[in-house]
Amino acid sequence: FILPKDINYVPGKGRFSFYARDGKKDAAGADTSLKISINAAASLDKVGPDLRPFLNDTLFRNGGLTHQDPILLLNLFDTSGISVSGAGIGHDITAVIDNNERNVLVLNPFYTSVRDSYQRGQVRYQLPTMSAGNHQIRLKAWDVANNSSETTLDFIVAKQQKLEVQRLMNYPNPFTNKTTISFEHNQPNQQLDVELAIFTQTGQLARRIRKLVQTEGTRNVAIDWDGTDENGRKLKKSVYIYRIKVSLGDSYYQESKQIILF
Repeated sequence: FILPKDINYVPGKGRFSFYARDGKKDAAGADTSLKISINAAASLDKVGPDLRPFLNDTLFRNGGLTHQDPILLLNLFDTSGISVSGAGIGHDITAVIDNNERNVLVLNPFYTSVRDSYQRGQVRYQLPTMSAGNHQIRLKAWDVANNSSETTLDFIVAKQQKLEVQRLMNYPNPFTNKTTISFEHNQPNQQLDVELAIFTQTGQLARRIRKLVQTEGTRNVAIDWDGTDENGRKLKKSVYIYRIKVSLGDSYYQESKQIILF
């Protein structure tokens, strides 16, 4: 690891504290024999951390739909390492929800390093219950060379009392071998009944796919179509209509869109 700029560089002995575990026992200790010198080479790192925010899981996309109790996931990477000690004033991992500067969330305690890496880690934080509508989180983090980065994440909250589905699409479109139908919903960890029906331009049913899906987050990408009919035969190149129906209990969502096979 790289020593952070925020520590005390007065010449003398430093203290390195260690913690370890093997699944059965914990171990802790310290080493005070190493000397700290003020003539260490200055860091050449002038770039802040790379920040990748998500809600609930890493399938989430900026501006997407979520439920009222989302979990913030923030993946961080920096060549020098992420600053989480809190030793430097203002050098914390922070989140501001909807520009509420009076309530800055300090996320240092929720940071976990990727095993065997001092450069990469993740914050996992349960956000407070959010009201329905549009929201934004502004995130900031520092590396140990005192470079900072900021990013924002926009999202739409829909309460879970009623199933809501948005952003229905398929990719790629046009396609040749396989396309994936995706959508966003507000029912994470709930089993959804999804029915996909493919029709010709004359309205004839070409293929029906039914699947139970359950996602940890709020974006589903579990429905694929390979361009074949009910008997497994490849359909001819053409424009088709697909209709998707997503059901949960007594509520359901239904929408139709075009799909191009070439």
